[in-house]
Amino acid sequence: MKRIIATMCAMLVALSMAFPLTAYAATDAEVCYPTAVTQSEDGTELRRIYDLTPETDPAGISRSDFERDGFHYTLVELLKQELPADETRQHTETVTLQSDKKDMESVLALLPQEREFVTDDGLTGILTLKLDTVCVEVSGYGSSTKQLTATRSYPNLIGQDTQFIPKSIEDNGKTLTLESIDWQTDNTANVDGYGLGDRYTAVATYTGSTTSSYVKGYTVTADYVGTVSKIALDRVRYVAIFEGTRIAEPEAAETKELVDIPAIVEPAVTEKFPWGYVLAPIAVLAVAGTGLGVALTMKRRNESAGGTEADA
Repeated sequence: MKRIIATMCAMLVALSMAFPLTAYAATDAEVCYPTAVTQSEDGTELRRIYDLTPETDPAGISRSDFERDGFHYTLVELLKQELPADETRQHTETVTLQSDKKDMESVLALLPQEREFVTDDGLTGILTLKLDTVCVEVSGYGSSTKQLTATRSYPNLIGQDTQFIPKSIEDNGKTLTLESIDWQTDNTANVDGYGLGDRYTAVATYTGSTTSSYVKGYTVTADYVGTVSKIALDRVRYVAIFEGTRIAEPEAAETKELVDIPAIVEPAVTEKFPWGYVLAPIAVLAVAGTGLGVALTMKRRNESAGGTEADA
């Protein structure tokens, strides 16, 4: 018997703790208030419109029945609709590109009058070229080397002796060095008829090089300006649709004279209090208490019966 009583007490404590937690949990969400309320002409439908931020918990939207203007309203549907918001601003986009030429005609051929851009934060728009911002600069230089060659003739030489041949020459402002000599023989005689021996002509070849620099290309920069925009989620709309049923009016008692009775103006919204959360724990406590009382009565009867048998 003691085990039965202990078990029932534990159940009673557990139930008394569970129901208050349930009641509080149902009211944790922040209450949401409608931004607009619409009602059909015949009163059979009423809509509450809630415009909430994406972070707001829609559990705070009231779903309870209520009475208004002689109708009893019951929630039949809760709709959700995302409301976009436009974000627009002025934007300047700088472009950089390479060009082989620096004349403006060639540069503008690379720059369209309008271009579509997407910003880092997702805004898009068609921007227009701003001509006074176009700038052309040299992007770099290169160099090239050219080989130079020149020949010189040195006639009437007694022998093939290179000491009479210059080892370098100046040609068009460039210094060239002796590369090779081609000896040619001249058989000549003096005016008296006596031979003077072989004479030689030296054809000398001189070589060198010259280095020149050139522009490798040009860097072009220009600004495009205009308006960019995007659609961002800013609000979430909930529409609570309530179906209305006309409340039956009580039949008036027969009277000898008709008396004007002022109409009772009902409040705009009468929300029902959630009595279930309050009465449920009380009912559980009552049932548990009844069970405990029965258990105690049975225990006393058993003890009384045991005492009578002992006296006999």
